[in-house]
Amino acid sequence: MTWLVTGGAGYIGAHVTAALLTAGEPVVILDDLSTGDARRVPAGVPFLLGDAGDPATVRDVLHRHCITGVMHLAGSKSVPDSWEKPQWYHRQNVTVVETVLGAMAEAGVTRLVFSSSAAVYGLPGSDSVAEDAPARPLNPYGHSKLDAERAVANSPGVSWIALRYFNAVGAGAPHLADHGTTNLLPRVLHAARTGEPLTVTGTDLPTPDGTAIRDYVHVADIAAAHLAAGAAVTTGRRARVYNAGTGTGHSVLDVIHAAERMTAASVPRLAGPPRPGDPAAVVADVRRIEAELGWRARHTLDDAVRSAWLGVPSNSG
Repeated sequence: MTWLVTGGAGYIGAHVTAALLTAGEPVVILDDLSTGDARRVPAGVPFLLGDAGDPATVRDVLHRHCITGVMHLAGSKSVPDSWEKPQWYHRQNVTVVETVLGAMAEAGVTRLVFSSSAAVYGLPGSDSVAEDAPARPLNPYGHSKLDAERAVANSPGVSWIALRYFNAVGAGAPHLADHGTTNLLPRVLHAARTGEPLTVTGTDLPTPDGTAIRDYVHVADIAAAHLAAGAAVTTGRRARVYNAGTGTGHSVLDVIHAAERMTAASVPRLAGPPRPGDPAAVVADVRRIEAELGWRARHTLDDAVRSAWLGVPSNSG
């Protein structure tokens, strides 16, 4: 197999690339570097700077590098931004997927692992959410991911798996760390490092401590889920959605306290209003992926916080 990893210079994409290489799988990266970082691209890995939404670019890389499978991680993922730019999010997360699928069909590439999101669920009706729960997204980002899943599912001849990520955290290596400004853990560690207050979005939610509960899964575990999914779509015809989470929920305050233990510093914080379209709690039911792909998360929240803290340079904002 030779895998094309779209978005392979991004935070999760770079971890997926590293896992594939460790497993001995040839990899080609396509990334426009709008949010990715070229320093995450391993030496010797073919890298094309380009837009996965450009049909000619995708066709060229599929043919030139004899690609036999695609791991599609390119896209946009900020919930607040999606409210500001819903049409842009539809383009980035739906139109781009349709473009990749069209190019795959022309090139005869029939294996796909698709990066989806727990945002498709919206407000779960139970403490943990399984893949067959109703998909009722609460924001344009979630809607775009659900529409993209439907485009994948309606592609004839494609063996595919969609991984619905929960909240990716941590770092598999220092140069792969998450330097974003929207994800919770980098913001918490920045507050611990600099003393600048962290705004906690929602402090009176219907949860035990009033802050949002999420399923925080180490990014190295998410990368391992891609290996399992890649093996599955290669060895047989698949058309399946799987949660990629730990099955355990942690609140925002849990993450803050874990960071304070790791850094031996206090995390100053301010109370802010909940973000529009954010559910109070979302935790994965992971029984399907464990039973069918033999995958389960191996790392704890403390593992993730430790790796993120050690992986972020002291002068990083």
